[in-house]
Amino acid sequence: MSQMQLKKIVIAGTPGAGKTTFIRSISQIKTVSTERRATDKTSLLKSHTTVGMDFGKMKIYDDLVLHLYGTPGQSRFNFMWEVLITKADAYMLLVAANRPQEFQEVRQIMNFMNRLVTIPMIVGLTHIDSENALSPSRVATELGFDDPRKKPPFVTLNATSPQSIKKALIALLKHLKAQQIQNQSLQLADGRQNNKMIHYDRAQKRFRKSDFLKTGFCLH
Repeated sequence: MSQMQLKKIVIAGTPGAGKTTFIRSISQIKTVSTERRATDKTSLLKSHTTVGMDFGKMKIYDDLVLHLYGTPGQSRFNFMWEVLITKADAYMLLVAANRPQEFQEVRQIMNFMNRLVTIPMIVGLTHIDSENALSPSRVATELGFDDPRKKPPFVTLNATSPQSIKKALIALLKHLKAQQIQNQSLQLADGRQNNKMIHYDRAQKRFRKSDFLKTGFCLH
């Protein structure tokens, strides 16, 4: 019987991107939320906003449980971003595709997270069915991913659909697995290179000793 694994996944994004709905829609336990009535510009999008975190839990495979942590969207709560992201195995950045005026805030969140940790992340596009939603390629460009080699995976999702959310989480887990394999390969290559250097140094020392003895000198 395989041992149960646990992965901690952070769901980040601007206010109204769908973080709380995402976790409530997929969690298999009653979610923990810290919502309060919105009093700033967020109130134009919704009546309540997360000020601490959202927490949910789901068993996505027979041997894998996910703990899902939703961050507050407002930057004044970025101390919670730090608390949550530094314990995460990976994160998903939710972006409302129909609100390009928020993309600068999205980039600030992403930069904040990436300064703190180097973990796999994907972008989850929400509100993609809205009439004025931008295409995934356009959103990628607007977020600064001009270099395909540095572009994270993009997925579209409906934050009210458990099936859609599960597909997005599976995409994140596949990306996490791929990164782990890549890191292991790099570590293996580094180990082989280090071994080569060690063998080279030993060979050099043996050569120098042999060359010294050929001179006929010896120490008593």
